[in-house]
Amino acid sequence: MRLIRFLQLMVIGIFSLVVVTAVQAQSSAPVATVNGVIIPQSRLDLMIKAGAAQGQPDSPEMRKTMRENLITEEIIAQEAKKRGLDLDPEVLTQIDISRQNVLVRAFQVDYIKNNAASDETLRKEYEILKLQMGDKEYKIRHILVEAESDARDIIASLKKNGDFGKIASEKSLDDGSKNTGGELDWSPAAAYVRPFAEAIKEMKKGELTETPVHTSFGWHVIQLQDLRDMEIPPFEEVKQNIQQRVLQQEFAALVQDLRGRAKVE
Repeated sequence: MRLIRFLQLMVIGIFSLVVVTAVQAQSSAPVATVNGVIIPQSRLDLMIKAGAAQGQPDSPEMRKTMRENLITEEIIAQEAKKRGLDLDPEVLTQIDISRQNVLVRAFQVDYIKNNAASDETLRKEYEILKLQMGDKEYKIRHILVEAESDARDIIASLKKNGDFGKIASEKSLDDGSKNTGGELDWSPAAAYVRPFAEAIKEMKKGELTETPVHTSFGWHVIQLQDLRDMEIPPFEEVKQNIQQRVLQQEFAALVQDLRGRAKVE
């Protein structure tokens, strides 16, 4: 679990390294010809590659299904053209948006293919991540409510031997933990938003927060159930994930630079 947790925390933001790219040289034999219109093999190959990227194994049955789908889509597309839908302004806009999305993905793929961080850069990032994660993991449970007054009432009730799990299941707004008595997985403080993280770092095992902790989610009542030393996986185990993180940061910087140099009116 230590490796999975560490990797989950390292990769932040929306940036996928698995993007479908066009297939270059293709067989000259078409997939099919529909009313004189050729469906090229490259179209089927691209669909197969897209399926493989999503974990769908290549097989004769899959190829047959995809071929039938391509034929059906070509028939429908031809009928749409007969009705003049290819000249509809809204349809043209959608086509333009699709074209732009393909170009954006192609740009991402090209960047990933032609850029790689040095081992020195990756090791520096690894050390930064280690510092950010800290050397402790915390096992906590919490109750999230909307109003500070409600959180204070809960703290008062817990101090009078109230049942934490029962109160969490009845009142917590955190759907991810309320049904488990407010319990959260073992995590470093850096996994949480700052006020929450700062609070748990100051707590002792078994301690309950004296006052509610406010974050952008609402008001939290927190109890530190346990803590332990955090095991950081060695560099070689997480090197590829750090490479992704570094590429994510560099790509974001590139996009920001392009925006800065673009003439936007």
